Amino acid sequence: MIPRDPAPASSAPEASIGLALGGGGARGLAHLHVLAAFEDLGLRPARIAGTSIGAIVGAGAASGLGAAAIEDHVLAVLASPRGAFGTLWRTRPPTLAEFRAEGGFRLGQLNAERVVAAFLPPGMPARFEDLGVPLAVIATDFYGGREWPIRSGDLASALGASAALPAIFRPVRRDGLVLVDGGITNPLPFDVFDPSCAVVVASDVTGGPERGALPLPTPVETMLGASQLMMGAVVRAKLACATPDVLIRPPVSSYRVLDFLRARTILRETHGVREEVKRRLGEALEGRAASGSRFPPETA
Repeated sequence: MIPRDPAPASSAPEASIGLALGGGGARGLAHLHVLAAFEDLGLRPARIAGTSIGAIVGAGAASGLGAAAIEDHVLAVLASPRGAFGTLWRTRPPTLAEFRAEGGFRLGQLNAERVVAAFLPPGMPARFEDLGVPLAVIATDFYGGREWPIRSGDLASALGASAALPAIFRPVRRDGLVLVDGGITNPLPFDVFDPSCAVVVASDVTGGPERGALPLPTPVETMLGASQLMMGAVVRAKLACATPDVLIRPPVSSYRVLDFLRARTILRETHGVREEVKRRLGEALEGRAASGSRFPPETA
């Protein structure tokens, strides 16, 4: 079991900070540098909101795991293609009857809830209520055509729903709804916090297809790239209406959504984000203090 990191002794309880971690597949591993920057500053988010990979990373942080512990787990489970695909293979339906009950073999066969549960660090809480920091997980209500924040109940099904990218994962049934990828409706959920969060930090890893030699993308690359373009358009529309206090955009466009086996490279090449977050978050907090604004008390 991975040990939980205690809250830093120097953390400031008066600084109520909301942390929003966006969706973007493997690109979201860069969120770990944002968590590390908080730890360097002796700060802990009062609330966390996440979409897809952002929800998964956010759940780890909300459970009490430090950035280094999450990184160690990620690199261990993705150390080799054989190990990663072995873990993925174990998420298949255990019996032929269950395989048939889930619709047999088809596009989008993967069960998002099982896959997420298989890759989570051991010892993760089973329910939102057992997390140390309040967490909002963003999914999309397929038939309702709306974003669906989940803040209570079973954690694995919520994370699976938030990450259920169409055509890769089957939708998730929960609370009488059919839920799919939260990135469809809110890929960067900086707008879900209540006014108790005096400062909001958002990490946007949507990225997008990079212009290079302009090769003709494969059907899967086209589908995933189109999804990222859609998410980027949603984020731009949201930012035209409101902005977080600190917006971080790690340099992740050169990585594909499913580049999880490049985890070590992604983490190495986005390491500069850590210092950027420390500088910009420090400036935001100093600006609040200089203006005489009071931070509401941090709530559990």
